[in-house]
Amino acid sequence: MSTLSPPLPVKLFVGMLSAEPGLFLVCSEELQSVLGPPDFRSPAVPWVYTSYYAREMGRDLLRQFLFFERTAEPDRLAEIKYLTAAIEQQHALREGDALHRRINIDPGYITEAKVVLASAKDYSHRISIGRGVYAEVTLRYSKDRHSFVPLEHTYPDFRTDQVQRWFTEARDRLHGFLVQQRMAREPR
Repeated sequence: MSTLSPPLPVKLFVGMLSAEPGLFLVCSEELQSVLGPPDFRSPAVPWVYTSYYAREMGRDLLRQFLFFERTAEPDRLAEIKYLTAAIEQQHALREGDALHRRINIDPGYITEAKVVLASAKDYSHRISIGRGVYAEVTLRYSKDRHSFVPLEHTYPDFRTDQVQRWFTEARDRLHGFLVQQRMAREPR
């Protein structure tokens, strides 16, 4: 019989997408007030993978990732999705009855084995985590490669070597933290 135990802490991150790079800093500060300081912020890089957001957010979109220093419980992901949705809405433009986002903020977390993204949309590879929020494993860690690798449904930008390197670096920081925790619990 297996024994139930609490999950290990995870490293939180957000992926931000906007045609207005100044919003990255503004929204980062709002996120930090709840999630704590970042330990890594990727450069803002061109996002050229689809025109899905062009109508709502414009063209020439940039992507930036923000990885948070503090660890968290993985079951906070639905709560954090609500936080990011509220920040998106706060910065949206109203045109008549419609709200048009100026920034898309997708939260997720990293474990030693995987990268998990939150979504408001259900699909065959996503599971409900409560409150209308779904989660998907979008990258898995390969010990042989010492890197994250994509899955069949992984978004195109998460398939790039650059993004996988950022997530692997973040995973390494999480791994170091978890090793320190284990060592602190061992008798000396």
